[in-house]
Amino acid sequence: MVIIGESIHIISKVVSDAIKERNPKPIQELAIAQNRAGADYIDLNLGPVRRDPEETMQWLVNAVQEVVVLPLSLDTMNPIAMEAGLKICNKRPLLNSASGKTDSKEQMLPLAKKYSCDVVISVITDRGCPPGVDARVESIMETVALANEMGIPNEDIWVDPILLPVSASQAEVKETLEFVKILSDLLPGIKSTIGLSNISNGTPEALRGILNRTYMVMLGRYGQYSVIADALDKELISLKRGEMPNIVDLIYRTMDGEDIDLSSLSPKERDYVKTTKVLTGEILYSHAWLES
Repeated sequence: MVIIGESIHIISKVVSDAIKERNPKPIQELAIAQNRAGADYIDLNLGPVRRDPEETMQWLVNAVQEVVVLPLSLDTMNPIAMEAGLKICNKRPLLNSASGKTDSKEQMLPLAKKYSCDVVISVITDRGCPPGVDARVESIMETVALANEMGIPNEDIWVDPILLPVSASQAEVKETLEFVKILSDLLPGIKSTIGLSNISNGTPEALRGILNRTYMVMLGRYGQYSVIADALDKELISLKRGEMPNIVDLIYRTMDGEDIDLSSLSPKERDYVKTTKVLTGEILYSHAWLES
């Protein structure tokens, strides 16, 4: 599974201060750390970046490219900033992200075609995030068809179903898995990606890691190609590398509904089984699910 490192994000005070002060050191330290940890891409998330979008994006891209050779995922809703970054990437970048929104179809998709880069297309439309699998499928089929008409092949497209927090909707978490399960049949050659850390938004910080890791393994069972995730989570990277087969096996068995004797497991193994049950909806989510 391809890991897109998420740590260089404008919502981080360290990152936002570094950008405002044009101080490359904190940015470069994060890029180097993610590279060493095992990230495959470095995501540069500037959000809507309204002030000096062209210069800001180019400064950020250059700062990161000075210290790592990984490809970049350029993450902004501002098409001016996006194009400024695409122009100077040393390796083929990932345009993150386009969507089914009218302005995105008119501005972001043409940039993906112009610069021959891979592009993330989310299911979001002008009406927001479609509820349920069928509505998400309808949205992405329409936008991918448009991208194909523009000359962007499926092989260059990464689809994002938009993951909602388990604390907000356990049903939506299950439906995202169903979407991933059928995606490759619907759109042959397509890749898939997802903002993995969304699954744990709104949960206590100490519980976020196990939610993220467990859901990554669950997605991987259905062929998930990539996740935008915390590459500095050593256990997540270990799972990604196949170094914890016993945990993966327990998660799969739990997904299949097997009645596993918790008393025979280590504390870590029990936590993964319980978390899988929360993410499949077998256990109702609460902040205390590991304590039950």
